[in-house]
Amino acid sequence: MTDVLAGEGFGIRRARPEDVAFWAGLAGHEEVEPFMAAVSERDEEELLEAIRLSDDQPAHHGRFVVEADGERAGVMAFDVENRRSRIVYLHAIMLEPRFRGRGLAMAATRLLVRHLVFELDYHRVQLEVYAFNERALRHFERAGFVREGVRRKAYRRHGEWVDGINYGIVREDLEA
Repeated sequence: MTDVLAGEGFGIRRARPEDVAFWAGLAGHEEVEPFMAAVSERDEEELLEAIRLSDDQPAHHGRFVVEADGERAGVMAFDVENRRSRIVYLHAIMLEPRFRGRGLAMAATRLLVRHLVFELDYHRVQLEVYAFNERALRHFERAGFVREGVRRKAYRRHGEWVDGINYGIVREDLEA
């Protein structure tokens, strides 16, 4: 990957060890944490290891920081799901709440997805969202992802069983 994926007024770069405190703080933010997957990396040691893996295997694992207005604005991550079929799993899309409402998350998601498909040669990008996360559901549908199914009562979150909504986007969707 180039050092920075440049968007209009923002950039996406590989996370570095000095980003760990920002990432952990964002994951624990009261407006972000309730929507995070329970298994998401939050601990600083876990995050450092994930960043090392992202550096060691950049085509198969990615931990990124979104920057806007000269500061960290959010984070994004991906991991290879199936190398033979060229499927990648997108996750940990988090934006600092004060950067919301200006299209930054949408632009950053679209830029990273295009990078994954056209530069890293993945055929499919997939993800899963808790059904109660209405903002994320709207976000990924507007970003071009196709809702593919529901994993009924698949996750125990906040004391109750919740559905997971599966989304995917394939190369042909982006070429159209």
